[in-house]
Amino acid sequence: MGRLEGEVLKLLWAGAGPLTVRDVLEQLNAARSRPLAYTTVMTVLARLADKGAARRRPAGRGYAYEPVGRDPASLAVRRVIDEHGQAAVAHFLAEAEADDDLRERLRRIIEGRS
Repeated sequence: MGRLEGEVLKLLWAGAGPLTVRDVLEQLNAARSRPLAYTTVMTVLARLADKGAARRRPAGRGYAYEPVGRDPASLAVRRVIDEHGQAAVAHFLAEAEADDDLRERLRRIIEGRS
């Protein structure tokens, strides 16, 4: 993933809801001395959607985007599962079964969210 894609994802994760291309463009350009073009941001958002990192839905004459996961870790997990499917899940479960420390950490995470 490129640097600009990472910046855009951070904005999507920080957003209170779906963001349009214009929303993202304005936030990115607020901190830049050389502004980005609308089409550049539109292309980055479309690529993030194509990669499965963002979801797009119609909004007016364009689209609004939201992240698929809540953070970089959820995106990484989604990528591994998309690329390796059941084998990745089976390997993870086998690792957890063989590692008492990992199993305990997972148990605490699950209980903390319940």
